[in-house]
Amino acid sequence: MRIQKILTLDAAPAETITLNGWIRTRRDSKTFSFVELNDGSGITGIQVIVDQSTPGYDQVATATTGASATITGKVVESPGKGQRWEIHATEFQLVGTCPSDYPLQKKGHSPEFLRSISHLRPRTNLFGAAFRLRSKISYAVNRFFNERDFVQVHTPIITASDCEGAGELFRVTTLEGDIDKQPASEDFFGKKTYLTVSGQLEAETFACALGKVYTFGPTFRAENSNTTRHAAEFWMIEPEMAFTDLKGDMDLAEEFVQAMVRAALDECGDDLAFFNRFVEKGLIERLEKVASTPFERLSYEEAVNLLINSGRKFDYPVHFGANLQAEHERFLTEELLKRPVTVYNYPKEIKPFYMRLNDDNRTVTAMDLLVPGIGELIGGSQREERLDQLIANLKHHNLSPDEYSWYTDLRKYGSVPHAGFGLGFERLLMFLSGIQNIRDVIPFARTPGNAGF
Repeated sequence: MRIQKILTLDAAPAETITLNGWIRTRRDSKTFSFVELNDGSGITGIQVIVDQSTPGYDQVATATTGASATITGKVVESPGKGQRWEIHATEFQLVGTCPSDYPLQKKGHSPEFLRSISHLRPRTNLFGAAFRLRSKISYAVNRFFNERDFVQVHTPIITASDCEGAGELFRVTTLEGDIDKQPASEDFFGKKTYLTVSGQLEAETFACALGKVYTFGPTFRAENSNTTRHAAEFWMIEPEMAFTDLKGDMDLAEEFVQAMVRAALDECGDDLAFFNRFVEKGLIERLEKVASTPFERLSYEEAVNLLINSGRKFDYPVHFGANLQAEHERFLTEELLKRPVTVYNYPKEIKPFYMRLNDDNRTVTAMDLLVPGIGELIGGSQREERLDQLIANLKHHNLSPDEYSWYTDLRKYGSVPHAGFGLGFERLLMFLSGIQNIRDVIPFARTPGNAGF
């Protein structure tokens, strides 16, 4: 039985139980010892009392912080303050000793230091909570789409297309030497291939056959950025829906965010309480408000005018045609409107080729969902379903229609209006936990100059 489950019991089990875990602390008396055991199932460990008559008591003296143990005993009511149950051991077995140079002694450690020992940091309260949250929300993502009859599609990690057209791609090759001087036809796949930046284009092919699909997997950006919001490898959630316009896309995105917030509040209470106390004061209150408050919707032009007329001086000047920066997005959500905001109909010049052109010929049916504390959380659009217009868009972005013939075929054969969005999973976790650095919500961060483990 896992410790977290024991701590929530209404009545002590009659049978003797066996626990496996790691020693957090040990206090010794003359005839017995108090051991705090944690098995990773929750923030709180359980107190175990081992007296000198217990088989294996001679091993307790070497059960230092970080050591692993198997303990058999009875669950009894605890007279101690702040805990309902404790274990009276009937057998103690030290499984793995831990020397004095163990870096996670019972004291505070900075996130920077813990990133240098990523193989050990899940044993800390902060990162144990972060990665339990990651697991629970990953399950909630799949549950959300499954309950709405979406089909999960595993899109390729190796691809020959660049969805975003930004050029920040990791090349995949088996060629040696100067690969730029060798014909791509001699490479493994007979052409230039890359690690994917998005599964969207491939997901669209399935949406145009199965109706509603989603992908949830790793994506890659060869962006030489060392900010707290960017990583070279991260996970993306990308639904695509046939017979859906921009409004339907925004509806799903807002519903999704509120569902993930509610899942965190309902299923990760102890870990959120820890984040609320030690990471971001007021986190739970912020999440409760997002879960229960309707989102604001603004056109891009309305958002720009609000920013210009606010009187606020920004580091990045605001004007029609400029990308909204994090400072603009957070000002809208945290100070001006004090709620999540969905901004739609962006200028066509700052968006990728696949977005549907509006009748005004200057904006596209794009949308970004902005949340307090983060800024942009979701980016999506109605996709361009008109063949002639899509080909014109490709040419406008200096992309070859021939190389995207499989993509344009979707508009040639039974085209339908369709839409979708992309959400960085790590950014969602930052929003839900209050953790400010993307490196601290992914098990092994991949950033410029860092590919350890």
